[in-house]
Amino acid sequence: MKKSIYKSICLTLCFCLLISPMIFFSGCKNDVIIFDVPSSFEDEPDYENMDIDYSLADSITDGAILHAWSWSFNTIKESLPMIAAAGFSSVQTSPINECYVNESGGKELSGNGKWYYHYQPTDWVIGNYQLGTRDEFKSMCEEADKYGIKIIVDVVPNHVTTYLESVSENLLHTADGTSSFFHEHGFENITNWGNRLECTSYAMSGLPDVNTENKGFQDYFINFLNDCIACGADGFRYDTAKHIALSDDPKADPSLENNFWKRVTTEITDADRIFNYGEVLQGDNDRINQYIKEIGAVTASNYGAKIRNAVKSCTLTADSYKDYGVGGSTNLVTWFESHDNYINDGTSSYSDEDIRLGWALLCSRKDTTPLFFDRPYGSTQSNIWGTINLSGAAGSELYFDKTVMYVNRFRNASIGADEVISNPNGNNSLVMTERKGKGAVIINLSTSSQNISGNVSLPDGNYFDYINASDFTVANGKITGAIPPRSVAVVSAVELRESDTIQRAYFNDYTRKYKDDTIYAEIVTEDVYSCYYSVNGGTQVPCSTGDKLVIGNSADKTGTTSVTLTAYDFYGDKYVMTYYFTKEEKITSGKKVYFNKPSNWGDKLYAYVYSEGSPVRENKSWPGIPMKEESDGRYSYTFDEDWGSALVIFNDGSNQYPAAMAPGFAVIPDYTYSVE
Repeated sequence: MKKSIYKSICLTLCFCLLISPMIFFSGCKNDVIIFDVPSSFEDEPDYENMDIDYSLADSITDGAILHAWSWSFNTIKESLPMIAAAGFSSVQTSPINECYVNESGGKELSGNGKWYYHYQPTDWVIGNYQLGTRDEFKSMCEEADKYGIKIIVDVVPNHVTTYLESVSENLLHTADGTSSFFHEHGFENITNWGNRLECTSYAMSGLPDVNTENKGFQDYFINFLNDCIACGADGFRYDTAKHIALSDDPKADPSLENNFWKRVTTEITDADRIFNYGEVLQGDNDRINQYIKEIGAVTASNYGAKIRNAVKSCTLTADSYKDYGVGGSTNLVTWFESHDNYINDGTSSYSDEDIRLGWALLCSRKDTTPLFFDRPYGSTQSNIWGTINLSGAAGSELYFDKTVMYVNRFRNASIGADEVISNPNGNNSLVMTERKGKGAVIINLSTSSQNISGNVSLPDGNYFDYINASDFTVANGKITGAIPPRSVAVVSAVELRESDTIQRAYFNDYTRKYKDDTIYAEIVTEDVYSCYYSVNGGTQVPCSTGDKLVIGNSADKTGTTSVTLTAYDFYGDKYVMTYYFTKEEKITSGKKVYFNKPSNWGDKLYAYVYSEGSPVRENKSWPGIPMKEESDGRYSYTFDEDWGSALVIFNDGSNQYPAAMAPGFAVIPDYTYSVE
């Protein structure tokens, strides 16, 4: 077994960098000063031309999917080497269609901008302000092909944004205007989820329900799918598929056929090679097996709940583990959690340790296709949006964690091998999935170390656990060895591609928003052979642990500076992460904010302004200070003192925006806030 090799790198690098967010780095100019930067590292490999065999699955079904939730096309593109090294054979994007743009065009996942605007289409054409352009999507797909990575596009045919004035006229006219573009009851919310007609033709959460049986709309949507395929898409995930009628469902319009699924799965380009799956959440009258028949594959939401319960309860019987809960079908996409689980259902309470265990349970199995939802970068149980909190940015680094990586690699090396599932030692806190002739993945759900003794069909011999660097022995059909608490062992009979300990480069005490003129950003590297930084997409400059950037504004205005860290290990595996630094505009006395009063609110409005800290600063105790009604119907609040930064909640004493228990909006001077 070859061992990791590191070279000692001695780098003397001292620099001080003052950056204006409006100036791209281009060498030593004006406020950019760099001292003693070496041109390259001694004996550094030619990383970009290294021929690396990632041994990914050839088909989406056989491999694992990375859900790059809210990542931009360019972010996915620059992360492809990491995604490939982590063993993911495909990437699922967020919806790439044109979507609703909030008034300020903000890109925060939560705050000034919303992640769910992706799911509020205004037109079915490629490109939106949060993820990127059609050309950038095409470029991402072309780059993915070089690594053997497939691209799955999340598509949203069931509804449009609630802001109908933003919906494309071209789109509406495909179905002869709004009267036939939407279902007859498409603006009435579903109340009886067990009623199939209501479920497939009424509005969900207030989102206007599209008449998906209308031929004009179908033609338009199929053109969109074909454009995605022409740009390089390999599959589609259908959002809210449960709310689009099956062929034998009750008809919303007797003159139209329920043929949406037949058309979009057979009339697209290269239909035979395209991977399709639908989001069909199990529950009232879900008809899941019929959706499998008409779409190809669906989500197995109840199985995800079973796996989450297992990692929390520290127990899972082999019989329960085998059963996907959909009547025997394996045309399924499985997950530990989805983005909806994470945001709406409280799965943010599960730890990284829980996710590792759950992923090993899902990904080691022969059938179904597992999907890894990548949480926001820097997210915690108390801060689910993370330290970056921006659409377009890369998410958590857990997707290339050592356990995730080696379970993925084992899956790819075991394609076609039958599975045998057991509880070694008769202990339900130990779960083993053997892939015949390939090896086994063993999961210890308990909080204690366990000595393993279980039946396997592997030849006698010694086997190496790629995760814990320990040995297992097979003799006379029994595998023995030890596994630490709450951990995974990947015991492989086939050699898996090795990597050094997963390399990282990051900023110590990273803080995206800062209030002063400058902020210091200290670089930290872990287990890297070489590392570089670049500013706003500019020239790459060598760096190492302890080096500091001083980031600031030459102009007194809000601006964002991006800094990309790129690191390599000795095997050529590449780490890329882009960090964002935003200077908050100082709120000075005399600045105003505005609010459009909802029609059902009272006429006396208040602005409650506060800043977090100890103690909390506030303009006045709840409900705040009365706002002034302007001539145009808006209400305004004028700051009578300076604030470094602040949050605001609008209310009439009873109603409030944002809602109770939600943090206030970041104050943007001269901005008009409106209830969505």
